[in-house]
Amino acid sequence: MIQIGIVGGTGYVAGELIRILINHPEVKIDFVYSHTQAGKKAYSVHEDLFAHPEIEFTDSITENVDVVFLCLGHGHSTQFLAENIFSEKTKIIDLSNDFRTKENDRFEQRKFDYGLVEMNREILRQSDNIANPGCFATAIQLGLLPLAKKQLLNSSIHIQGITGSTGAGRTLSETTHFNWRNNNISVYKAFTHQHLTEIRESLQSCQPGFNQELNFIPIRGDFTRGILSSMYMDCALTQAELIRLYQDFYADKTFTHVSESPINLKQVVNTNYCLIHIEKHGNKAFIVSAIDNLLKGASGQAVENMNLMFGLAPDTGLLFKPTYF
Repeated sequence: MIQIGIVGGTGYVAGELIRILINHPEVKIDFVYSHTQAGKKAYSVHEDLFAHPEIEFTDSITENVDVVFLCLGHGHSTQFLAENIFSEKTKIIDLSNDFRTKENDRFEQRKFDYGLVEMNREILRQSDNIANPGCFATAIQLGLLPLAKKQLLNSSIHIQGITGSTGAGRTLSETTHFNWRNNNISVYKAFTHQHLTEIRESLQSCQPGFNQELNFIPIRGDFTRGILSSMYMDCALTQAELIRLYQDFYADKTFTHVSESPINLKQVVNTNYCLIHIEKHGNKAFIVSAIDNLLKGASGQAVENMNLMFGLAPDTGLLFKPTYF
């Protein structure tokens, strides 16, 4: 059994990670670290874990576990690794943005590979340390990768994405409070979202010389989970050619599927799938992608990466049906 450690055990991402791993046939959770909740049952925070009273938070780590998932806030993974030593055999999967970009992909002797499976699958099979992509970054990159691989991103790209409230994390703020969020939507970080850097780097790795504008408008939605992103750009391909391009690109990718019918968010919520729909309008290619921000956009993709690292089938422990009704 693969011995697992989870650091930062109280957030939404960690809660979903625990939910996946307690049902994973090849792993055993060794510890769930939380310095604020040490000694308490996990279900005192994650109430859906009431049937697993054996899982408790701790403020100590096991140095030689097989893999550690860092579910810390942005900027805190670097500090934690500086203060806590894991053995050389321990693999690390970081779910913050600390190591996602080329500027920050190394920590002392540990180099982090970017964990977008659909782009780096063979690299990730050999990786010891993985930086899990951001949630918006995952949805947007999966919508654009086939075009980048064919060197077809040659005009400004216009992107809009709406995310559920869980994307803001567990800590309460004015814009996550129920009275503000319910029956309300709003734009935030227009053109400046932190995921733009990793998106641009991925596109440049697929299409060297890519320097087009990425015009991204993120939106807070009045629902709890999921991301629906839409993007458009100039493209000379016909709709049939576009669909064929995407179907061929994702034919051997386990969790990304191309739908010839319009898609909606409920088709992917509670799953590790990404669903993509493509249309052609005049000279514009129009792509819509949908993911669950907590699964394909975070914990699910992290487990998918772990499966690759340990030679397991990518879908091991991840075959969830959407909560469609």
